[in-house]
Amino acid sequence: MIEATASYVDSLASNAAAIKNALGLVKKRSFVQLHQSEDGTLLFAECKGSGSSYYQCSADFIQPDKPILRCSCPSRQLPCKHALGLLYAYTGGETFTTAAVPEDIIVKREKVEKREEKKSQQTSEGAEPKPKKVNKTALKKKVQAQLEGLDVLERLLRSLVRNGLGTMDKKVIKTMQEHVKQMGNYYLTGAQTELRRLTLLLSEADDREQIYTDVVEQLAVMHAFIKKGRAHLTSKLEDPALALDHESTIEEWLGHAWQLTDLKEYGLMKEQVELVQLAFVSYDDSARQEYVDEGYWLERDSGEIHRTIQYRPYKAAKLMREEDSFFDAVHIPSLYQYPGDMNRRVRWEEMAVRPLESHEIEDISKYAERSYTDVIKKVKTQLKNPLSHANPLVLLHVAEVKQSNQDEVVIADESGQHLVLRDHESNGHRPLPLFKHLPASQLEDISMLVRFEHDMDTGRLTAMPLTILKDTEMLRLLY
Repeated sequence: MIEATASYVDSLASNAAAIKNALGLVKKRSFVQLHQSEDGTLLFAECKGSGSSYYQCSADFIQPDKPILRCSCPSRQLPCKHALGLLYAYTGGETFTTAAVPEDIIVKREKVEKREEKKSQQTSEGAEPKPKKVNKTALKKKVQAQLEGLDVLERLLRSLVRNGLGTMDKKVIKTMQEHVKQMGNYYLTGAQTELRRLTLLLSEADDREQIYTDVVEQLAVMHAFIKKGRAHLTSKLEDPALALDHESTIEEWLGHAWQLTDLKEYGLMKEQVELVQLAFVSYDDSARQEYVDEGYWLERDSGEIHRTIQYRPYKAAKLMREEDSFFDAVHIPSLYQYPGDMNRRVRWEEMAVRPLESHEIEDISKYAERSYTDVIKKVKTQLKNPLSHANPLVLLHVAEVKQSNQDEVVIADESGQHLVLRDHESNGHRPLPLFKHLPASQLEDISMLVRFEHDMDTGRLTAMPLTILKDTEMLRLLY
């Protein structure tokens, strides 16, 4: 029996248009035959196309964690709307008749099985894995180039600070833009992004005084990056193994793209983990020149909150599947964690899904933090490091939501300690206005996922509400 839900099928689609078109095929009754194999591992059908002949589509779950969707249509979109429509027909309760597995599918299954057997033999117990080859000479040259790039960046920042914000005209902005390009030549993609972020702040502001705090904060981040990056790279040159730092985020800041094999080698992998997504957000990061899809997931056994991040470069965005909200429970055979502090980024290659039971939503609330004092200390400790994730996420127990004397919306814990709720508009999301539409029962004795932010102007720590959990209901405030 194939376990699939509409939410899971949504997650396979490359974009919203593919979902709409696939559902349209089901609604129009475009599938003239719907079949299921006797063992329940294969769905296959014929679907009406634009021509006179029908397309042959299938969804093969012989490996439940890695379903294969196939179709004879000429579409370059994977999976195509016909294969998706086949799955929507199944999850929607359409009747599938039992039939023998087609001969061409049997042949394709055999090829897949042979590839898996070969892979299994190469990684089987007792087989010596091939040592990872590292060109240390080339790596040393790269590290030396990165150190040189940090020196160039530091000289630029010193010049900017020495001359003052008031002197930054179009000529200075042009010089900064040239330095942004240079950072790529020094293998410093992280520095390239942060310098571009500073350049955009200065070039797009109508009033420099209004962005003074943001500019100072960005300069502080870049100064910390230069200081810690130089210390790390200098230490790496002195290390015969040229080992990666698998405990802090410095490697990512320097532009290192972690491979799953690296994470596993450093023990940053968990097995047999079940996750539930609590919130999801997409935004445009112009400094990275990418669209970013972020999911916030709770690990059911530990209560840890992780982040999944997908970057979609502007130039390739149309060719990449956009992530979206996910409403099922996800079982992960191997969960890979990135180095970091709170809310580590995670990735996986395979997953199995099942519907999330209502009582399981209620169970999530047992992980909600009840002491805001303790939470604030933990968050502030992380924010002391400019290279840590700047917006930690925490699941809080909320005794009540109320208006403060300053006409602000605040949440309070059982001891009366309160936190100010505020929309963080850097990503264009404003969930707070939704509160006036919520019944009183949704605003007391609840659990709330919040994202913290430190307001440099006021020195206050504020929280943006993302999701509310009450008994067996989960209300997401962002989509």
